[in-house]
Amino acid sequence: MNEKIKKLLTISPLKIALLVIFISLVMFFLDVPFLRFMELKALDLRMVSRGDRPSSGEIVIATIDEKSLDELGRWPWPRTTLARLVEKLHKYGVKAVGFDIVFAEPDENSSLKAIVDLSREVQRIGIRDTRILGLLNNKKKTADTDLALARSIARADNVTLGYFFHTSSREVSHLTEDEIVKEAEKISNSRFHTVQSKTKPDDSSLIHAYSAVANLKNLSNVAKNSGYFNAVPDTDGTIRWSPLVMKFQDDYYSPLSLSLLLQYLDWPMLTLNMADYGVEGITVGDIDIPTDETGRMLINYLGQAKTFPHYSIADIIKSRLPVDDLRDKIVLVGATATGIYDLRVTPFSTVYPGVEIHATVIDNILRQDFLQKSAWTSFLDFCSIIIFGLVMGIAIPRLKAVQGMFLSLFIIAAFVIANTLIFSQFNIWLNVIYPVLTMMTIYLGITIYRYVTEEREKKKIRGAFQYYLTASVINEMLKDPTKLKLGGDKKDLSVLFSDIRGFTTISEKMTPEELVHLLNEYLTAMTNVVFHHDGLLDKYMGDAIMAVFGAPLDQPDHALKACRTALDMMGELKKLQIKWAEEGRPVLDIGIGINTGDMVVGNMGSEMRFDYTVMGDSVNLGSRLEGINKEYGTNIIISEYTYDAVKDNLFCRELDAVRVKGKKLPVRIYELLGERTDGEKWSKYVVPFEEGLAKYKQGLWDEAIVCFMKSLEARPTDAVSHLYIERCQDLKENPPEGEWDGVFTMTKK
Repeated sequence: MNEKIKKLLTISPLKIALLVIFISLVMFFLDVPFLRFMELKALDLRMVSRGDRPSSGEIVIATIDEKSLDELGRWPWPRTTLARLVEKLHKYGVKAVGFDIVFAEPDENSSLKAIVDLSREVQRIGIRDTRILGLLNNKKKTADTDLALARSIARADNVTLGYFFHTSSREVSHLTEDEIVKEAEKISNSRFHTVQSKTKPDDSSLIHAYSAVANLKNLSNVAKNSGYFNAVPDTDGTIRWSPLVMKFQDDYYSPLSLSLLLQYLDWPMLTLNMADYGVEGITVGDIDIPTDETGRMLINYLGQAKTFPHYSIADIIKSRLPVDDLRDKIVLVGATATGIYDLRVTPFSTVYPGVEIHATVIDNILRQDFLQKSAWTSFLDFCSIIIFGLVMGIAIPRLKAVQGMFLSLFIIAAFVIANTLIFSQFNIWLNVIYPVLTMMTIYLGITIYRYVTEEREKKKIRGAFQYYLTASVINEMLKDPTKLKLGGDKKDLSVLFSDIRGFTTISEKMTPEELVHLLNEYLTAMTNVVFHHDGLLDKYMGDAIMAVFGAPLDQPDHALKACRTALDMMGELKKLQIKWAEEGRPVLDIGIGINTGDMVVGNMGSEMRFDYTVMGDSVNLGSRLEGINKEYGTNIIISEYTYDAVKDNLFCRELDAVRVKGKKLPVRIYELLGERTDGEKWSKYVVPFEEGLAKYKQGLWDEAIVCFMKSLEARPTDAVSHLYIERCQDLKENPPEGEWDGVFTMTKK
């Protein structure tokens, strides 16, 4: 059970990825404000990068601009001016007119005020002349600009008036219930026609209004329709959504954009579809408008300001425009002049005319050009976080650092590009921040994990091998620790054993301090040679040295490295022998054995303590070969397996075919002499020796002795030739039993 818990708690790249994915999903469902803000900005960037798009051409803006103010006077204009505008638009054949203006207060008119005051004075004096009273009444009607506007609206029969809601109880604390009811009566024509729900509806998520600021009653009575123009920005102040429904008292109301569209489409049914989670959608005739649960529609902006045609009201009133510019169009009346500008922040601009937002909403609905953001897109976002997170978590650990970095950049860039293309081509808003943030966090998490673990592994490797390997080999291992496979691997390696001849006898003649000093000097020199050839110093065994070549790093020429190490060890030993002789200290001699073959390499020992070493028959043979040097009077003996790997580079002579203790099959052994390029130095005595060895194997003892004598003439100190002469003489006197195979059986280790 403890092992399972320990394994579960062990950190791995995949577990890091799964943890990041889980945290991302939790944050995604909690809708973290900061990340929502980032996603909204990413949405703006996608919308802007998409570029400007043309409008349907069915909507135009009648603007209160600088030109209109110069020609018609400063704002606010008399209602008679707006009455003239309504009449002119009617003459142009406009299909529907919407005012992004509220006429909540009576027009301040000095003429009307004077007539009203005069009428009151006439009544006070007691004048009863019907002609005077009639005249005053007619003048009063003529001077009443609100009445003039109401008459124009009634005649045009195509005007939708705008109003706004108070959405805070604090804003209506000064109003009485009767005043709120009276305002509600003025906007009754903007209520939804029908409300449908398959289950018990939940409207708690809708925007709730506390009171309306409506138009004057005489204007509201004659207008074809009305609608609120409240704008609800996101937390960053940008308007991205249009609230298509608000709840006021017990009714649901439509905005100016929807109310004006109803008039333009000849009054189709306006239906609010409710569900147990909020608003399911809104239907205008055959058009289904997607909304979120609060009844908001995501605005699909077409571009910068003036995407829709803007016409100065002065030009409209003075009939300067071609009839076709306005005929059968929807006309929205709003302000764009500096000082009275209805400024809004949108993805395209921080100074975007509010009236054009209404135009954009109407255009989106007419063309059914909606941005898609719904439960199924949220499901795709959910899947993207999981899938791309897993891809990163599985792929990155399998790659090197640079490859992982480029793959991560490629996946993230491809995801962002695909996300942008989906938005541009299909109007689908898929979350980009959470998947990208998930991928980036997983990459960083795995990279940090790899850095920490690799540094720990490097420290562990450096600590474990600094006394056994040369620094260059350790650095190579640290570059790619995967080359070091711990455990028990079977590999083709070369092993070198060296030992001091007669060390016991020498040690008896020296003090402990002298012996330690001599031995340390010798071992230091030999170890440096091993490290110089990138060998692994396996262990010291008293005065003996064991070295391995081909592990822990792969070395295709491990046999050659081992042999050259042996030659250089002998070279260093000769230098030391001269030095020791001059110092009057004992002169040491060594024997070296080398074998090549399959060996088990890895960490051997217990869980508490272990060594990186090699084991197997090939290792044992290498140790036996070192000991055989005593028999032949040589310094370096290699096996036939090592010889086969180095014969093209090094000069060797065959010594014998021996059956070492513990082995049944014979092994040919060779004396390693030096580089093949220097072979002429040894040929004089090696050639006759090898001829004698061939005769020896054939059982021709006398002929073999002759050849060995020739070898001694070339090199009188050749101990091997002396050995074979003695053998041949012994065999002559005591012939071998049975068939002679030329194999010498060793009885000692």
